[in-house]
Amino acid sequence: MNSNRILNIVLAAYVGVIFTFIFAPILFSVIFSFNSQRFPTIPLGNFSTEWYVKILNDPDIWQAALNSLIVSSSTAVIATILGFCTAYSDFRYNFRFKGPYLALILLPPTIPLIIMALAMLAWLSKLGMSGQLWSIVFAHSVLTAPFAMAIIRLRLNQMDPDLESASWNLGGSEWATMRYVIIPFCKPAIISGLCLAAAVSFDEFAISWFVSGLNKTLPVVILEIVQGNIDPQVNAIGTFVFLISMSLVILAQIFFVYRQMKSTNT
Repeated sequence: MNSNRILNIVLAAYVGVIFTFIFAPILFSVIFSFNSQRFPTIPLGNFSTEWYVKILNDPDIWQAALNSLIVSSSTAVIATILGFCTAYSDFRYNFRFKGPYLALILLPPTIPLIIMALAMLAWLSKLGMSGQLWSIVFAHSVLTAPFAMAIIRLRLNQMDPDLESASWNLGGSEWATMRYVIIPFCKPAIISGLCLAAAVSFDEFAISWFVSGLNKTLPVVILEIVQGNIDPQVNAIGTFVFLISMSLVILAQIFFVYRQMKSTNT
């Protein structure tokens, strides 16, 4: 057995341990959501969908789910627009203090969420916007725009810089070039940014908890339930949240990677 094969086995085992460490608790949460017993103990009780029926018949859960969908979809659109504009300005223009400008744009994801949540609460309260559903959208857009920007900027790095010049030489205006050249080229990254921003927004609870007021999202409802007592319906709600978030992340990867492979093959 050569050294390369040993290295591959070690790396595969390491990746397997990491994935097990990350996803095992989620897997057990899904399993316990079908457990008839109230407490998550082993051996399990009988197979039951009682907790799913309970959350599906709870109007507060439906309202929280609707709030989460509104917030995540609105955040995805706003964050992707901001991310695209920022990525394109970085790609096309050189200007003074560009480095600090980009550092400031990419700063929000590096700030601890509790600090950012407190700052958002103080600012939105001063503006009289705290406690509204759109307060969450605003705060989440600030948090997720850098993710969309990073994905779109990576895509723009793959574009021939002469494409824009060729369009202008052929009589295309700047807006026509943007519409027929830049945006179609960035379309996979734009869709990926939309999905990733929606996934991050749908999962986020710290900022939502501080600025939402009575407009609770699903993660906030989960937090309030687990603060009171052990309730198996949390596992059922968490399963839905996990499936939606993972679906969005996987879609983001599919759109971006597929286009990259297609570009490489052509």
